[in-house]
Amino acid sequence: MEPQLTDRERELARRLRDVRYRIAVAGGADLLPVTKFHPASDLACLHRLGIGAVGENREQEARDKNAELNGSVNIHMVGQIQTKKANSVARWAAAVHTLDSAKLAVALDRGVQLAQERGQREAPLPVLLQLSADGDPARGGITADKIDELADVVSDAAGLELRGLMTVPPLNSDSADVFARGRALVEKISDRTVGVPVYSAGMSHDLETAIAEGSTLVRVGTAIMGDRPVP
Repeated sequence: MEPQLTDRERELARRLRDVRYRIAVAGGADLLPVTKFHPASDLACLHRLGIGAVGENREQEARDKNAELNGSVNIHMVGQIQTKKANSVARWAAAVHTLDSAKLAVALDRGVQLAQERGQREAPLPVLLQLSADGDPARGGITADKIDELADVVSDAAGLELRGLMTVPPLNSDSADVFARGRALVEKISDRTVGVPVYSAGMSHDLETAIAEGSTLVRVGTAIMGDRPVP
């Protein structure tokens, strides 16, 4: 007899079906639920529903959830990373989607190698370069003209694996144009990626547009998790 789902698991299962239907109709892509501000119990629910990885935005929150769940759910860091937090991220992150500088690449590489020496990590850290479509440093990311140089830095780092690129369209921008430019950059760095290049683009409100422009991975929060819990 299969275990009965809780009310929350039924809700998440329904939302997952709806989002997967949207993805399939749009042409298909991998799915990364984004669970920021939601409790670790929700990550456990997703895990029981067959989700193997989720995205988190804040280092301390992600670290705490990883510890609470004993590493049973792979957590991808999809938020900005301060260089001083690189050692911590290197211990628990299954992947990083927001690598945007050579300084951060060096810090993460050092953190991975330190974690490996201490037996806290075995594999290299998969990373995506974050494209800044508007060049605003406050939003994170690196401009298109610097992507190639950063790809070289990452591919030379023993503790890192370049997997592809991530981008988020700025507010009031032409998202289709941003996604298309990102796709072209993925092709440009594909000779240095490990495996098939990943293009992480598209969220709850624009995943169809992103998939139409070549996204292979969509990051979906609200459409799956619902509104953020009130503190």
